[in-house]
Amino acid sequence: MSMTDPLGDMLTRIRNGLQARKDEILAPASKQRQRVLDVLQREGFILGYERADLDNNKAELRIRLKYHEGDPVIRSIQRVSKPGRRIYSGVTELPRVANGLGISIVSTPKGVLSDAEARDQNVGGEVICTVF
Repeated sequence: MSMTDPLGDMLTRIRNGLQARKDEILAPASKQRQRVLDVLQREGFILGYERADLDNNKAELRIRLKYHEGDPVIRSIQRVSKPGRRIYSGVTELPRVANGLGISIVSTPKGVLSDAEARDQNVGGEVICTVF
């Protein structure tokens, strides 16, 4: 059976892994998922990830989760734009998460960026998710 929201599935795997206090989780690989993980790593929400190729022309991502003094660094990770309802935002309307303590991840013509990077480059786009 096919998945209707692969990116939402990865965010749920991260959320569940943090709740279960896992050190790392596995998720199927795609370019968009890797770009979202790049933003999470640049902003310090995960330790890192690596892509592992499997036998049957498929790949998976091994995501290393980050904790600070036993508590997850990511308190909340929520999907904003969904397959049934896409949410787009101009550069002036990009959402601020927790008064700037969190980030929004935005898919722009210049790639997948955090909200601060999108403001610096003066581009808007599809708001993928918010992280706090």
